[in-house]
Amino acid sequence: MLASTLRLATIMKRRGAMKIILVLAGTLILTQCRPPTPVAAAVEFAPGVGADADQQVIRELVVAFNEAEAAVKKVDLDALMKFYATTYNYHGLKRSDVRRVWEEVFLHYRDISSSHVFTELRLVQADGIRKAYVTCTGGLQGVEKQTGKPITIDSWAREIHYLVKEEGRWRFLGNTGGLSLSAPAASAPHHPLF
Repeated sequence: MLASTLRLATIMKRRGAMKIILVLAGTLILTQCRPPTPVAAAVEFAPGVGADADQQVIRELVVAFNEAEAAVKKVDLDALMKFYATTYNYHGLKRSDVRRVWEEVFLHYRDISSSHVFTELRLVQADGIRKAYVTCTGGLQGVEKQTGKPITIDSWAREIHYLVKEEGRWRFLGNTGGLSLSAPAASAPHHPLF
């Protein structure tokens, strides 16, 4: 009788341990399957990027993107437009076009945030103007107002953001790179927001 009681206790312990393992494994799997939670002003430089650059410039670039993010969170279009250079031009899109795009984004989405991972940084000085070319992978996320579902509004991979120093601050001038001549401009992938 003592042996069967011990055997039963051992079986119960194993079943309990197995249940715990299954619950933990299920939790881990479900956590990995859910959509990513948007993060606030996630701007980071990949390890080693900008190591040879002026650290003050790196801080200023991060501040510029963080200020744009703060304006997005407040749905403050006027403050957000200060992030864009007066001569902004991305494949023919001007500041007024970007403003219109942001108006549409704010109309249809809430809880908007962006993420930026900078993997390359090149700083140049030409004609007395300071310029930065920042290779970035990131995205713009939000929640659809109509459905309440989280959504990726825009995403980009290895896009080269082009910024200029204007009135003492880094301003977004556009993204470098050409459009495919075989595709009409309306069908080409644009990332005018960031």
